[in-house]
Amino acid sequence: MTDAELGAWLRLTLTPGVGRASARKLLAAFGGPEQVFRQTGPAWEAVVGPKLAAALQQPPAEWAEQCERTRQWLAADPRHHLLALGDADYPADLLQTADPPLLLYLLGQRTALQHAHKLAIVGSRNPTPQGAENAAQFAKALAGSGLCVVSGLALGVDGAAHQGALDGGGPTLAVVGTGLDRVYPKRHLGLAHRIADQGALLSEYPLGTPPLAPHFPQRNRLIAGLSQGTLVVEAALQSGSLITAQLAADMGREVFAIPGSIHAPQSRGCHALIRQGAKLVESAQDILEDLHLDHAATPTAGSASVASDDPLLQALGFDPVGLDALQARTGLDTPTLQAQLLSLELDGTVQRLPGGLFQRVGLG
Repeated sequence: MTDAELGAWLRLTLTPGVGRASARKLLAAFGGPEQVFRQTGPAWEAVVGPKLAAALQQPPAEWAEQCERTRQWLAADPRHHLLALGDADYPADLLQTADPPLLLYLLGQRTALQHAHKLAIVGSRNPTPQGAENAAQFAKALAGSGLCVVSGLALGVDGAAHQGALDGGGPTLAVVGTGLDRVYPKRHLGLAHRIADQGALLSEYPLGTPPLAPHFPQRNRLIAGLSQGTLVVEAALQSGSLITAQLAADMGREVFAIPGSIHAPQSRGCHALIRQGAKLVESAQDILEDLHLDHAATPTAGSASVASDDPLLQALGFDPVGLDALQARTGLDTPTLQAQLLSLELDGTVQRLPGGLFQRVGLG
């Protein structure tokens, strides 16, 4: 991309009031962004009306600064890329959606964006221990079977999914709601570096963009649009994960959901999706078979149906449970039960929760 092209793209995307739909109208009418700015007021007005035509007359106040910042960013690291709508490397998955971004900023490996098989994994920012473990194990199994895991770098399920995909040796795409010159949340700085090395971070927002609340629902359309399907691990009834799932369904993509306890608020969103037609999954193999990718060898990790031979783990199941209920299920006396629970807790297969509850972690 030449400096002139870069300047024209940034001017078009930064002009106040000119959203993606209006910008696409201008591009359709005149060609590339340089051609857009060779026009005059009457030509613009015929396409987008007098108000936006007036806004297009002058470059935005921050335009020159943003041009220089972007040039420096692109030159600073060979892993820094900028893809414009219509570029050969622009992801075809997004071109099939109703609202593709005009510009995509990418930090990492361009090959991750072109991966043939991508699956989104999304869910609660405050998952149960089992929910976080499920996200990591499903992502690890799917990555090990050749899929690229797409998520949003948020706390909770997103972070666990990215981590699991990296541990599975596969690429992962993090679609973020800020400029790529900052990491949000900050505690995922190390994870973001790993993703850039093994996959890529992606944003439609200009450099320097802070984490603004409206940006995160917007970026969810990219998570859904880049992926063949979306897996919801845990989600409340009112959550961004359900927005992503609905967007995926509207795009004709598959929606998968992991069932959970009827008593857990984090499971209600998944149960609602299943009632609405999402596919209930218990293992990574379920997803691979549905996407017709089951020819790959699939690790058993990520299967919520695998049971351990340990009687206490079998009695625990996968939902939070209290001591009295465990005694009723196992017939063990209190000292013996507490000793066995402590042993499992030290092994990392059981976690102690508030309220005197215990929950199995992982597949035991």
